[in-house]
Amino acid sequence: MRVGRPARPLAWLGGLLALYLLVPVGAFLVRLAGSHERGFSQPGLWSALWVSIQGATISLALMTLAGVPLAYVLARGRGRLSRALGALIQLPLALPPLMGGIILIYLVGPYTFLGHLSGQRLTQTLAGVVIAQTFVSAPFLVVAARSAFAAVDPALGEAAATLGYRPLARFLRVDVPAAAGGIRAGMVLMWLRAFGEYGSTVVLAYHPYTLPVYTENQFSAAPLSTTEAPTALALGAALLVIGAAQIRRPRRHRRPERPSVTAPPVAVGTPVSFALRAGAGTFRLEVAQPEPSERLAIVGPSGAGKSLTLRALAGLVRPTSGQVRFGADDVTAAPPERRGVGYVPQSVGLLPGRTVWEQATFGVGAEPARAAWWLATLHLDGLEDRLPHQLSGGQRQRVGLARALARDPSVVLLDEPFSALDAPVRVELRREVRRLQRTAGLATVVVTHDPKEAAALADDLIVLGDGRVLQAGPCRSVFRRPASPEVARLLGVDNVAVARSGPGGELVTAAGALPVPTGAPPGRTLLWQVRPDGVHLRPLASTARSGERIVLPPALLSDVVDLGQLVEATAVVGGTVELLARGADPPGVEAGGWCRVELDPAAISVWEADSAGRAPGAATPERYWNWMS
Repeated sequence: MRVGRPARPLAWLGGLLALYLLVPVGAFLVRLAGSHERGFSQPGLWSALWVSIQGATISLALMTLAGVPLAYVLARGRGRLSRALGALIQLPLALPPLMGGIILIYLVGPYTFLGHLSGQRLTQTLAGVVIAQTFVSAPFLVVAARSAFAAVDPALGEAAATLGYRPLARFLRVDVPAAAGGIRAGMVLMWLRAFGEYGSTVVLAYHPYTLPVYTENQFSAAPLSTTEAPTALALGAALLVIGAAQIRRPRRHRRPERPSVTAPPVAVGTPVSFALRAGAGTFRLEVAQPEPSERLAIVGPSGAGKSLTLRALAGLVRPTSGQVRFGADDVTAAPPERRGVGYVPQSVGLLPGRTVWEQATFGVGAEPARAAWWLATLHLDGLEDRLPHQLSGGQRQRVGLARALARDPSVVLLDEPFSALDAPVRVELRREVRRLQRTAGLATVVVTHDPKEAAALADDLIVLGDGRVLQAGPCRSVFRRPASPEVARLLGVDNVAVARSGPGGELVTAAGALPVPTGAPPGRTLLWQVRPDGVHLRPLASTARSGERIVLPPALLSDVVDLGQLVEATAVVGGTVELLARGADPPGVEAGGWCRVELDPAAISVWEADSAGRAPGAATPERYWNWMS
């Protein structure tokens, strides 16, 4: 005997609620089927139905035109006024409808200013029905649409802005379609609530009868059976509206059968220079790139201000002060749709419900022939009819890049473009962008956590920390001479530490004095680094000669990682200095044991720093603002 799985508590609760809602309807339908005098022949029934339908439909049309934009403003607003207005919009939900009608009488009644102005036509007319129905039902549409707009990814609108769309076009072509499900649900709820309104309507417009007012009169003055007809009509109208809202017309996706392919002209990259001060909440950003750069990378930890910098360059964030220049053009005051940038945010920002082809040609002025070329170049040909949810992460990244490039932008802004990709896909796409930089004259500003990515895609580098520039300059010089151990850590440069110059010109470190000439006066603060391939670890008992190598005091071997072709081992010298060794052979000591550390003098670099550990001449905000002024 097969034992059925016991029903879950949630299923039982849901079933009980469904029974509670449906059993009364079922009982009414049974009574309706067996009744002889249902009330369909009573005078005034059909006109009352028509008045209710007219009023609800006009109310919905008015609030769709006004309420949906209001919901959008409330969803995007963050100030006190927006919160207060959002709360006031919901007041009609808390008021009994009868009291709502009384409030409206004080506004549009026969003896009010509006009543006199309209010739007392705002009550006891269809206009009065519409006013009453709108007052009690509008919050349903506004609240539902506001929640739907709040759930739309802001990156969609920002991407559309950089693709040339102005605010109204972004609202109509991006935000409304993305929030369409919630807006549709709010419209259905509003129509149903307006159609069934009684309390405020009977106060403001007893005549002409609406269906609820007509039903109340029949209930009070005629047999109960005569109310069956209006009730059945109300149920039928509700079912028709709810059913119509469930219909989803398949959207037709148009694409040329065989679009022509035209390569972009090889152009000279547009160099970018800027000096910005911006804020987000309590966070403050101060960053600049005084020398024009065609290929710039911004590196830093999470929360350093990298994405904020990129959004300021795109025009999506208004800086509190500063300048942004694309080539010789000052675009500081230009809105994002007029900057001519290609922007690929972290979330890519692909528009839901649009195919790859529609995404690629979405930008204002995007040429289909150019879009086809970029899709083919980024290995997306054959995927033109797919929707975003049918693509892999790497494919979505490439679609976002193709969409940004199809307009021939002067500058491409990439925010963590490969962070969500698998390692092989990340390497492939990084190589593709690097190739395009060289072959198509692509000017880029790349935000990344990955130092290798920065080195591959940029000639110039900015290292950010807590909204401030830690170091900036050509990639080669920044990687070879980090301004501090913190910068070295962010760039993945190993074995960088602070030291001082000794009385004899030697290098005095926490691991001991090293016979390395510094060329600096005694007591000067220095930074030193030894390449991992110049660090050699051996057992303490080893008698092999070190040759010209520098031997350090015994060190504790903290970790050994076998990478297959290479072995990485970490030793702690003097209790504070961590040195990473990288070579083909293991150190011959187990992790946790003591070992001998030898350094190749040729692998050691020394450069001067100030007392804070910063290299002289390292980028500082003061130098930037002097340049800007």
